[in-house]
Amino acid sequence: MARILLAEDDDDMRRFLVKALERAGYQVSDFDNGASAYERLREEPFSLLLTDIVMPEMDGIELARRATEIDPDLKVMFITGFAAVALNPDSKAPKDAKV
Repeated sequence: MARILLAEDDDDMRRFLVKALERAGYQVSDFDNGASAYERLREEPFSLLLTDIVMPEMDGIELARRATEIDPDLKVMFITGFAAVALNPDSKAPKDAKV
């Protein structure tokens, strides 16, 4: 069974994703921030890191960077509410992106 590490700070979205992924037959470990997800990743291997980009404590980009240092073969998929990224003045998203 594939094991997924999910990092998502939105409680409703995290619960939805956990339920959907478990129904699809995956084993899911979920966390509400990147730092906690990273600590779990250091303890055990996963098949996929599914991470939000904008999160407290450690964002998804940094989590993915550190995760692939631990396991270069780890698959990473980003999820985000694009508007949150586009409207963040510190974001690297294109400023002319249509929201």
